[in-house]
Amino acid sequence: MTHWFHRNPLKATAPVSFNYYGVATTPAAAKVCNDLRSSRTRLLELFTDVSCNPEIMKNATDLYFSLLQGFILSLDDSSQECKLRYIQNFKWTDTLQGQVPNAQQDAVFELVSMGFNVALWYTKYASRLAGKEDITEDEAKDVHRSLKIAAGIFKHLKESHIPRLITPVEKGRDLEARLIDSYILQCQAEAQEVTIARAIELKHNPGLIAALAYETANFYQKADQTLSSLDPTYAGKWRKYLNLKTCFYMAYAYCYHGQTLLASDKCGEAIRSLQESEKFFAKAEALCKEYGESKGPGTTAKPSGHLFFRKLGSLIKSTLEKCQRENGFIYFQKVPAEAPQLELKANYGLVEPVPFEFPALNAHWTPETLAAFDLTKRPKDDTPKPKPDEEVKPLKEPDIKPQKDTGCQIS
Repeated sequence: MTHWFHRNPLKATAPVSFNYYGVATTPAAAKVCNDLRSSRTRLLELFTDVSCNPEIMKNATDLYFSLLQGFILSLDDSSQECKLRYIQNFKWTDTLQGQVPNAQQDAVFELVSMGFNVALWYTKYASRLAGKEDITEDEAKDVHRSLKIAAGIFKHLKESHIPRLITPVEKGRDLEARLIDSYILQCQAEAQEVTIARAIELKHNPGLIAALAYETANFYQKADQTLSSLDPTYAGKWRKYLNLKTCFYMAYAYCYHGQTLLASDKCGEAIRSLQESEKFFAKAEALCKEYGESKGPGTTAKPSGHLFFRKLGSLIKSTLEKCQRENGFIYFQKVPAEAPQLELKANYGLVEPVPFEFPALNAHWTPETLAAFDLTKRPKDDTPKPKPDEEVKPLKEPDIKPQKDTGCQIS
């Protein structure tokens, strides 16, 4: 079963030459600078290369980040800052706020910004893979793993590195806690979608599926609430997606909870649960239309035409008809006025982020190499302030619209 996920654009960045003429005084120091430039350029190219996979991405990120750590870490394990931390100005755009960059002369800003993009890449890789018509079981596992890795990267940036920034993060920017938390929750929820699809295919207990769907809806709802105070011009489309998925998985939860009630001979309550499922599905359908018409950052799609959406509508209809039919022939139970309270807790299948750490310092960074950077030879005017309206060109991303779904199942 294919999936459809909303994706915001990648962050864009200005080129960095790492040319420190006169400052890098030995061939070893110059080599580190050349390696930094080439590995950064390579990593940025991979973000938009559809042939890139997690193994290639990990090798590229490990190389660049291990080199960049030489601008941040102290070589003698002391608490002193590395003398190179503030040597270079870095410019990065935001996923939501257009192409006007935020600039900071701080290697930690580069570390967290590039790390953020790596996490986004894992979500986009998962989205491309999940949208395939003939997704295999191994590919479904890759989707699941990639989303957990992305969540782990976002969590690590938030907890360990963003607090180290000298310049406080502006409200509504990518590195602000609200946005990071929403990305983490979205990754967890989407990974659980894969779990739910697998549980349905293997015909697991309806009670487990209902509980997983309910937990997934709660993840999406929390992600939406986290963004509620942001400017709707930037976050409106993203929030439509989170609202849509909340309603969709609440519909799933009530649908499968209805099946559980029916199996327990509570046919009247089952009918009421299925009626509530219909209501949430109708809300999701309306939000699908609103999402398709929304302007703002992110992918464009018509989710209501996607098979994952249509299949749920058919399931709700057929299950409700079955309950009503059996109530008319066997149970003759009254249908309650109030929908059943969902107090469901999944004991299996809940997603936690995969712990992430940046790689160790590259072996090319030695005390001698670091000492070969003579900051007294820096030009006095080498830190020009960026113009406030200066733009950075966006990355040319591959088309990640969902492909036509033929109804193939994860096998």
